[in-house]
Amino acid sequence: MLDGRYRVDARIAVGGMATVYRAVDTRLDRVLALKVMHPTLAADVSFVERFIREAKSVARLAHPNVVQVFDQGTDGSYVYLAMEYVAGCTLRDVLRERGALQPRAALDILEPVLAALGAAHRAGFVHRDMKPENVLIGDDGRVKVADFGLVRGVDTVTNTTGAVLGTVSYLAPEQIENGTADPRVDVYACGIVLYEMLTGSQPHHGGSPSLVLYKHLHEDVPPPSSLVPGLAFELDALVASATARNAGIRPHDAVALLSQVLETRGSLDDGQLDAVPPQAIASEHGNAENLTSVIPRALPVTGVMPIAGDESPGGEPPLNRTSRLGTVGAPPAPAPPARRDTRERRRRAPLAILAAVLLVLGVGAGVWYINSGQFARVPGVLSQTQTEAKARLKKAGLEFRVEGAYSDTVKRGAVISTDPEVGERIRVNDIVTLTVSRGPETVPVPQLLGYRLDKARALLKRNGLEPGMVTREFSEDVARGSVISTSPDAGTERRTGSAIALVVSKGSPIEVSDVTGSSLADARAELEEAGLKVKVAARTVTSDDFEQGQVAVQSPEGGSEAEQGDTVTLTVSKGPEMIEVPDVVGDSVDDAKSALEGAGFKVEEDRGILGLFGDTVKKQSVDAGETAAKGSTITITIR
Repeated sequence: MLDGRYRVDARIAVGGMATVYRAVDTRLDRVLALKVMHPTLAADVSFVERFIREAKSVARLAHPNVVQVFDQGTDGSYVYLAMEYVAGCTLRDVLRERGALQPRAALDILEPVLAALGAAHRAGFVHRDMKPENVLIGDDGRVKVADFGLVRGVDTVTNTTGAVLGTVSYLAPEQIENGTADPRVDVYACGIVLYEMLTGSQPHHGGSPSLVLYKHLHEDVPPPSSLVPGLAFELDALVASATARNAGIRPHDAVALLSQVLETRGSLDDGQLDAVPPQAIASEHGNAENLTSVIPRALPVTGVMPIAGDESPGGEPPLNRTSRLGTVGAPPAPAPPARRDTRERRRRAPLAILAAVLLVLGVGAGVWYINSGQFARVPGVLSQTQTEAKARLKKAGLEFRVEGAYSDTVKRGAVISTDPEVGERIRVNDIVTLTVSRGPETVPVPQLLGYRLDKARALLKRNGLEPGMVTREFSEDVARGSVISTSPDAGTERRTGSAIALVVSKGSPIEVSDVTGSSLADARAELEEAGLKVKVAARTVTSDDFEQGQVAVQSPEGGSEAEQGDTVTLTVSKGPEMIEVPDVVGDSVDDAKSALEGAGFKVEEDRGILGLFGDTVKKQSVDAGETAAKGSTITITIR
């Protein structure tokens, strides 16, 4: 229980700066994600202040494609953020599983990402750490941008003892050179992400993060079609625009890049958008470049600067860990001069000499014992396969046993953790417990056909799944309020905690009768007898077609389908619009017709035999000053 409120249920992910847990807010009874800063960083006051300040900034950024921040606080040495929990996977998971994506899918993911970043840019924020790990794809298909933990104000420069925060593979050249962090660094990172989605591989690789940084500064991102022949040249142009090394010719922010993306999509036909990529390009490189790190700004133009932290204590590249990588520092301080032999300064009493000799012998024996192979440190085996981990432990002279555990973040067969932990010093031949991933825990979607919605939701939760979006459809076979189908289908294996969409029956459809022209009482009786509710609109309408008191308009219309208990709104007619009739007696025929038609009436002439050659109105069928329905006919008698 954190801060007396948040019950931690499971660990989701571990980085170099924080660990993310799935938790329950016991006060509001809702699932959320807790991002807890590592205690070593929590001891850095300036880092904590920035963490809190930036959390407050992001909390004000309300956008459907941004993971929302609900709360921030501290509990002892723990500093945390409470955030929206998104059940699903990351874009990195998708790329690992599928490799290159079809252009349509890549653009479908990129557009909401740019919408989120565009909102941040227009609000004055820069993300600074865009990468596939920070793009969440929910089980319902929604795309959200996460981890605004490095967010900064537009046009600010990072000042972390001459270093810059970011992830090596996605850093813009100006970030590396001078720490500049304006919206164009996010544009550059999104261009790298687009390249990776289209090709299944990152554009710049190297044996170390330093080499990747060098390539960002001195090499253009190659066109995606050079790796995936057949990609439209418009996609090459889009990647080139977003990843231009000269920031001045990139789109100025994510909104501008989104405009280019939409324009590019509009220029491609279905065949180009749905081009099937080749089999996923297997990465031959480690993922040390995918770390969020503190990186030295000054990089030599003609060489590669080593970065402190390129390797973990176990000698392996840090895997997807958010780390603080220090700059190459000054040479170590000279060792203190050796102490002079005390025996050269003065003679000791025999007893003192004997004590000194025994002390030296004792210390020497201790040193010999420590260095004689009696102790070893647990080697770095996290994320290695079980076979690789066993080999490293055996080489270190350590025994081991294996336990299994489910994990949503560590692939099946890889090491999740060790006990004792990596780097701890233990006796040779002691036993190290390896916890090896069984992969994500999966459960079959239960058969819910015919279950009432509340019972279906409860059954999903009992099976470790979450009720998802509910849509309703008419069904002749399934009772109203009961489940027709699920998505995915019953029997499909899904990770625990996944959301399952439900389609619920609205029952047999009822055809809505057409009651226009009926009296309100008759219309109400007919509709209620069919199982529908009736609502009478507060306003009435004038109508030339329906008399006062008749139903003039109904919603939904007659002939449409509704479910039992739906409401039909009726609007009653107040009859036609009544207009005062002008006086045209004594006027000429043309003047009379002009006056009456201008008032909204139709005109008929009655000339008889006497009026065949006359041109004066002697009589009108409706007397002047009286009212008549607009559009009705006035007869004028001519003599």
